[in-house]
Amino acid sequence: MTFCRLTGKQELNWEMIDIESVLLIIIGVVLFELIVFVHEFGHFITAKKCGVKVNEFALGMGPKLIKFQKGETLYSLRLFPIGGFCSMEGEDAESTDERSFNKRPVWQRMIIVVAGATMNLLFGFLLMIITLSPEQYFASNKIAYFMDNAPSSQTLQLNDEIQAINGYHISTSMDMNFALAAAKSNEMTFDVKRDGEYLHIDKVKFGTVEKDGKEIIQLDFKVAAIESNFGVLISQSFLSTVSTVRMVWASLLGLVTGQFGFNEVAGPIGMTSAISQVTSEGLKTGFVDALMNLVYIMTIITVNLGVVNLLPLPALDGGRFVFLLVEAIRRKPVKPEHEGLVHAIGMAALLIFMVIISINDIIKLFS
Repeated sequence: MTFCRLTGKQELNWEMIDIESVLLIIIGVVLFELIVFVHEFGHFITAKKCGVKVNEFALGMGPKLIKFQKGETLYSLRLFPIGGFCSMEGEDAESTDERSFNKRPVWQRMIIVVAGATMNLLFGFLLMIITLSPEQYFASNKIAYFMDNAPSSQTLQLNDEIQAINGYHISTSMDMNFALAAAKSNEMTFDVKRDGEYLHIDKVKFGTVEKDGKEIIQLDFKVAAIESNFGVLISQSFLSTVSTVRMVWASLLGLVTGQFGFNEVAGPIGMTSAISQVTSEGLKTGFVDALMNLVYIMTIITVNLGVVNLLPLPALDGGRFVFLLVEAIRRKPVKPEHEGLVHAIGMAALLIFMVIISINDIIKLFS
């Protein structure tokens, strides 16, 4: 630690930075729990509307800090802000109660199961509107001009409207950034609309720069701007939310196919580190910028939570939906003990996977 004499003004600045950092951490925790609340509230409200008895609605995990009973439901706030749950009668065990989850028609149970993820996606759209609201202009997919000596100008032209890069459909700048980041070389294929005609162009070349020991593709053109208004904000927020969903799916598929390495996966520790880096970067220009960066990261997290929960894997909402779909087709439910065993194995595998990711996150922090 280095000691130095500070003026009163400098001391105030350091105090402000400390206060801002602590405040951002608190806001981050609140936003994360808000994401969890939105997810569980989706299950809760649809269960109530379908007449299912909800035994407990909890925010957080571990020992109860605050609890109160209202009607048939216990509401609780728990010590550790790392999750939450909506406990429905007959959800994981047989129940003779006529208002239990397993007594409801299969279509109602399907709605209840997917409601949490659906609410996350809708919340992501709302956060995206907040994130993009300060923007005065948005990026289009039309090439406005090329940099000097741009390699891509040999094959692309001014006013080309980019439709796809390496087969990845382009609607927003987020799509373009992801497609370029996922590219295996600086020579790629473009689908463009030129003078009303759709063209497929091979061998579009870009220059590269080295960053952190990696070759990064350098975009050598600028796209035309779209001036913002209320309608444009809503449409761009919707398109950006869809782009985020597609990015999550493409990333998951890339992990399965080996396009992306395991080292590129981040768990809670890795996400905490990323949030810290992004907010610290934002603090260099001001608290509002740091806050907007934080909201954007939370937008990505809530969309991730929604998409991942819909995966047809045991212990996830998507896995439960698959069993309900099988029941709807067979007109006969899978035996509870069989379904319970599958979900238990899936939960164990998920926990092991999370431990491995967390260890990998810790290694990356110190390497």
